[in-house]
Amino acid sequence: MTSWLKQRVSKRRDKLSIMAEILHIARDGTLKTQIMYKANLSFAQLNEYLKFMLKTHLLNKFNANGKDVYGATEKGEDFLQRHFELTELLKETENSKNRVRIPPANLLK
Repeated sequence: MTSWLKQRVSKRRDKLSIMAEILHIARDGTLKTQIMYKANLSFAQLNEYLKFMLKTHLLNKFNANGKDVYGATEKGEDFLQRHFELTELLKETENSKNRVRIPPANLLK
């Protein structure tokens, strides 16, 4: 688990952070149970997130060796990258003295 992910797990997670964690886990394709255990979600919670993320095309589901595998889409990868950038930006803001920061140019599209 990456350091930014560990920091997110230690606090109460918001929905966007949970979605980012699911996308991170599913980057290379993974089974539903692996997502459930690695993201520390109940079966019911996982199903709600997967349903929403499939509907919004952040994840796709495909069959490999007779099993359903979930993987991040290009849109999901974009979401994950932007979530990471915003998390880092907020972390920098918390550490700055005057708390005034200008977002990176790529976030101001």
